[in-house]
Amino acid sequence: MGYFAGNYDVAVIGAGHAGIEAGLAAARLGCHTAVFTINLDAVGNCPCNPSIGGTAKGHLVREIDALGGEMGKTADECFLQMRMLNRGKGPAVHSLRAQIDRKKYAEVMKHKLELQNNLDLRQAEIVALNRDEDIWSIETRLGAVFKCKTVIVATGTFLGGKVYVGDVSYESGPDGLFPAAFLGQSIRDLGISTRRFKTGTPARVLKSSIDFSNLEVQPGDENPTPFSYETENLGDNRVVCHISYTNERTKEIILNNIHRSPLYGGKIEGIGPRYCPSIEDKIVRFSEKPRHQLFIEPCGLETEEMYIQGMSSSLPEDVQIDFYHTIPGLENALIMRSAYAIEYDCIDPIQLDATLEFTSYPGLYGAGQFNGSSGYEEAAAQGLIAGINAARKVLNKEPFVLDRASSYIGTLIDDLVTKGVSDPYRMMTSRSEYRLILRQDNADTRLTPLGREIGLISDKRWEKFQLKQKLIEQEYKRLAKTVISPSDRLNEILVSRETSPITTGIRLIELMKRPQLGYDCLKEIDTTRPNLDKNIFEQVEIEVKYEGYIRRQTAQIEQMRRLEKKTLPKYIDYNDIQGLRLEAQEKLNKVRPQNIGQASRISGVSPADISVLVIWLSQHKNTEKG
Repeated sequence: MGYFAGNYDVAVIGAGHAGIEAGLAAARLGCHTAVFTINLDAVGNCPCNPSIGGTAKGHLVREIDALGGEMGKTADECFLQMRMLNRGKGPAVHSLRAQIDRKKYAEVMKHKLELQNNLDLRQAEIVALNRDEDIWSIETRLGAVFKCKTVIVATGTFLGGKVYVGDVSYESGPDGLFPAAFLGQSIRDLGISTRRFKTGTPARVLKSSIDFSNLEVQPGDENPTPFSYETENLGDNRVVCHISYTNERTKEIILNNIHRSPLYGGKIEGIGPRYCPSIEDKIVRFSEKPRHQLFIEPCGLETEEMYIQGMSSSLPEDVQIDFYHTIPGLENALIMRSAYAIEYDCIDPIQLDATLEFTSYPGLYGAGQFNGSSGYEEAAAQGLIAGINAARKVLNKEPFVLDRASSYIGTLIDDLVTKGVSDPYRMMTSRSEYRLILRQDNADTRLTPLGREIGLISDKRWEKFQLKQKLIEQEYKRLAKTVISPSDRLNEILVSRETSPITTGIRLIELMKRPQLGYDCLKEIDTTRPNLDKNIFEQVEIEVKYEGYIRRQTAQIEQMRRLEKKTLPKYIDYNDIQGLRLEAQEKLNKVRPQNIGQASRISGVSPADISVLVIWLSQHKNTEKG
């Protein structure tokens, strides 16, 4: 038994993207908080791609920022290149992605933790987790024991981490760091079930050994957009990325050595990410494709390492050298860090409720890859919610839960705790049935009032937000009341845009509804237009153009929320409800849904089962509600 070292309201195990947001949120809400990490030099590390955001992930970063989280602000401070993805598609799938200076990002995040009031940042490996009545205790490898009211586990890929490169395997965390070797067993001893997942990362290559002369250049946006609603001047892009492709020779080398892959040789037990497969996985699964795209991305301004996006692998080092050298631009590339796969322990997230607290272990929370997700952004989103809820538990406040209609964060957590995961969960826009309303441009409109209510939005930011909302409302009203008279110049613009000319006066809002028209092309005839931020015009234009669709989706949300209000008793035994199918009884008893809405999203629970539940609930209105 170790020695008593102190008390905390909230203890966070891990200082990756989940741990950082959890620790900052809890401390900012007034709780005495500690963040423990195996190595202080790895705080905020980006062990895989040197980027933040991307399709759907950019939505998460915007939402984290709208609630008062830190990821977006730090990404803006450390960005090298900013691109808005999917501009050729509708606004629902526009997503921001930033190439970042990964070393600077980690340094900035670490410093923010060090400067945060109520927060202690400590280097220590947590080896044991125990509960005595309502108090948790955590023990470090050096024997220090801390008593904690709540604990958030955010261990990333460190828990039981094991690295694979061909026939070679060894216990390790990412980037050659020590793994968390003992905590996993302590968690299992509590009665929490775990499983093995795996992920991987590509090689890093010396910049001077790459031939860029014939590679396709991928520049950033001409006018970069920041992630954070607080960032006023982002600055210019500092780097470009490059695109290359694999070929038949690459494919031949990989297939000739596939038996040497630990994944195909059966050495790796863990299940890998479905939507981010290794290059050998792509070659085998999509054998009909003649080539696969890859991106060559800088890791920072003060390093010559280049990241080969889309080329993760667990093949032996000699095979990696051979197949990387088949790729245009990389024929003479010097590999500075070999690609590897890493296997780690995580949990079945069905054991959690929507606050990310373990249903059977009050005061214990999970966040990030520990919960079976993948990605920096998914981790940060969960960390923020876990940190908020741990603090609110300590402060005896109501739990904070985001539903699917409020945010991608709500969708992410609902998917995890309701459906569980069979492989590392990645956020995608297609996972949300309300994506036209859950756009990244309006994340602040949706979530900043909630962040303010929680206590994470400053007075200054709140005043700025309220002004923006007022300007949006005023601009919408201006469009609705402004009448534009017919003129030769206006009709010339309309015909050039392949839309009908006008013969009588028309309200500006009606012109804006036409898909061929927008703020840019109408500027010349819109003489009363105020000088507003481009983001205000963007939001108003989307609301006008998609008004009918948004109205329909809002009606769907209202129906969903009516189901969410039908709460289910917490300790109900579904085996006792006549009419439920056996599969539904089993799934409902396992997930323990909080309401009819959540029950309806459980795989294996049919609409007929939901009807049975609604009838049962109406007959038991006066029974205990849990």
